[in-house]
Amino acid sequence: MRAGAYRFPVADGIVFGVPWREALAAEVRRGGFSRVFALVSGSLARAQDLEAGLRAALGETFVAMHSGIGAHSPRADVAAAARRAREVGADVVVAIGGGSVIDAAKVMQLCLAAGVFAAEGFDAIVGGGKPVHQQALKTRVIALPSTLSGAEFTAFAGVTDTARRRKEMYQHRQMTPLTVILDPALTRDTPAELWLSTGVRAVDHAVEDLCSINSQPLADAASVRALGLLGRALPATRRDPDDLSARLDAMIGVWLSMVGSQGGVEKGVSHAIGHVLGGTFGVSHGVTSCITLPHAMRWNAPAITGRLPEIAAALGRPGEDAADAVAKLIHGLGLPHTLGAVGVTRDQGPLLAELTMQDRWTGTNPRKVNGPQDILDILKDAW
Repeated sequence: MRAGAYRFPVADGIVFGVPWREALAAEVRRGGFSRVFALVSGSLARAQDLEAGLRAALGETFVAMHSGIGAHSPRADVAAAARRAREVGADVVVAIGGGSVIDAAKVMQLCLAAGVFAAEGFDAIVGGGKPVHQQALKTRVIALPSTLSGAEFTAFAGVTDTARRRKEMYQHRQMTPLTVILDPALTRDTPAELWLSTGVRAVDHAVEDLCSINSQPLADAASVRALGLLGRALPATRRDPDDLSARLDAMIGVWLSMVGSQGGVEKGVSHAIGHVLGGTFGVSHGVTSCITLPHAMRWNAPAITGRLPEIAAALGRPGEDAADAVAKLIHGLGLPHTLGAVGVTRDQGPLLAELTMQDRWTGTNPRKVNGPQDILDILKDAW
């Protein structure tokens, strides 16, 4: 008999399809905020003149805008943003951008609560992906995503310790953004590869949630719907990048793909390898999933046979091999899908495998991973 528990996130709501300036102004008023600090993607800020838009929407409540968050949210960049937010007395952080920006904003909440304003101070608030700092967070986040990373929907975030060359996971129940605003207009200037590859990351979330050792009924239903939306919307946005309806469908697909993450559904080895590819080898979010997911599905197949037909059907390929269906989606989007394409060589395989064994989600993979050789077996055709 199936058993488990689903924990709802500590969040207020999701606004979708409303112009972002209008939606943000309403949420700031509703929350009673008076000192809004914006953490933004630098490229998006320039492309859409975000500062002018924020001033027009928020007036005197907008106190500062900060960019400069590098890929995978380096500790030093997050600390610098937290220092700036403290200097201006921010009572809310508005994060506009992709996963690295939103993850940085989420961890800033911990920094502001714990008084961490330098890279070395992060050791006090991280502990192997477990919640360490649990006092109430006074400064919350409103998130406006420009990619499909899904970072805006979870109570955990990744930050890179560049000194140790590793990705760290931070967790706190209140880290989930208070409000998420989904406006496809904010995604128009997102580079195509970034947009599409982060969409594949959402496919990875949905697939590994369905195949999880602690899958949940609510997450199962949402994941199937997410795969259907993403399987149609991603190719549609590649064909016509100006199709805002398709872009919103993709954003809603991401939202649904994150229901499992919100409820504590464990992921597997595709995510685990992806963490190492990102934190140690510098591979971008999304592209990691393009490389790992089909291979992880094939290796896991003996343990997930009941889920594979459901995945293929949800992607619009009933009766096909599910891993092949995912691979065809990735190839059809024109995305990198080999380790060689991102500069990871075969002689780096042992390091990749050893580090993957240290990731928490290797231990929750549906098929037991016994050691580094299993990781190398998963990736044998990935170069």
